[in-house]
Amino acid sequence: MINNKFHKYFLILFFLSILPGCSKPDAGEFIDKALKAEHRTPAYVERDKYRNPKETLLFFGLNPEQSVIEITPGYGWYAEILAPLIRNKGQYYYTSLELHEKINPYFVKVEKAFKEKMKISPDIYDQLRWVHFNPKQPEFAPDGPVDIVLTFRNVHNWVKAGSAESMFAGFANALKPGGVLGLVEHRAKEGTPLEKQIQSGYMTEAYVIQMAKDAGFRLDAKSEINANPKDTADHPKGVWNLLPSLRGVADEDKANIMSIGESDRMTLRFIKE
Repeated sequence: MINNKFHKYFLILFFLSILPGCSKPDAGEFIDKALKAEHRTPAYVERDKYRNPKETLLFFGLNPEQSVIEITPGYGWYAEILAPLIRNKGQYYYTSLELHEKINPYFVKVEKAFKEKMKISPDIYDQLRWVHFNPKQPEFAPDGPVDIVLTFRNVHNWVKAGSAESMFAGFANALKPGGVLGLVEHRAKEGTPLEKQIQSGYMTEAYVIQMAKDAGFRLDAKSEINANPKDTADHPKGVWNLLPSLRGVADEDKANIMSIGESDRMTLRFIKE
């Protein structure tokens, strides 16, 4: 079985890490194996060159022994990496909105799709903890505070929904003192009006940093790992004009838009004070 081979490798790394006289494998080795695993969706693998998952996770200080909450992983681009990476010695939490009668059908569709993914690869996702939350009063850590909270390209959605303040407060509540909030978001030019940020899906670093500070976080470091100087951040349909959406892009313009790649992104590491 492909997935069994995958987990045998992780077990070998684990036993090597505890044998006397053997050096402990670093997090990069585990991440490399997760990235090469055959359960990953081929279309997701193609995006590695834009999303730089190994460099991003190492920048956030992630290792396989930690408890990690990912905020709204959706169809599971990062979940395909994080769930097996943390499975044996840590804990991975997949979080999604509480479903109710008035919720956007998109969230129902996403939940169904991810449950199907779990059924296909049960030995990848069998230790995953699924947490549903209310964005106005989110509770992300049912087993107590965790080491890391990760969120990728979500802040603009919370600002639009009016729940950004409560979400950042929820991250602080979920983390241990000294815990890490790792955040990646589409980056607007500084000085962009807030309404334009919401409309375009691009947020300014200053706005995001202030939201985190207001929730009790300290900015620990910035990285340009996910920067893209080709992206002007001023597209007619906002960030959704770019890959992977290509929303509203005419066929004759797709080659040009695709040559840009994915959006320019800030990568920020915060510490809970």
